[in-house]
Amino acid sequence: MVHSLEGVQGDSKAIVVRLQSLRCEFETLMMKNGESIADFLYRAVSIVSKIQSYGEKVTDQMIGLKILRSLTPKFDHVVAAIEESKDLLVFSFDELMGSLQVHEARLNRYIEKNEDKAFQVKEATTKYGENNGPASRGR
Repeated sequence: MVHSLEGVQGDSKAIVVRLQSLRCEFETLMMKNGESIADFLYRAVSIVSKIQSYGEKVTDQMIGLKILRSLTPKFDHVVAAIEESKDLLVFSFDELMGSLQVHEARLNRYIEKNEDKAFQVKEATTKYGENNGPASRGR
């Protein structure tokens, strides 16, 4: 009988160590430059799910606050807007996810529009030369 108790204690020690590792992973989680919000949120939810599988409670508020602290600087103004306009105690994780994904989509549209403009300017410069006249025209 003593043998089975040692197994239980060993298992509980392993769980404590694993939980500690997962908590650390969650605390140090940061969005990577160039990473999509969907990929970042997937990483966060994956860690939280593992923590919860060991019976530890992680609230939407804890997740939301961590995510807001962990985003790249391109999200700074949306983070400020969320913090100013929303009650973070009742702001659900789904609402946060939706807000961040909408913001990222807007950013991507803006970037694409500017890239299109830059391409058009480059194309016009190549076609007409630097002096806005045909490239073959001399002085």
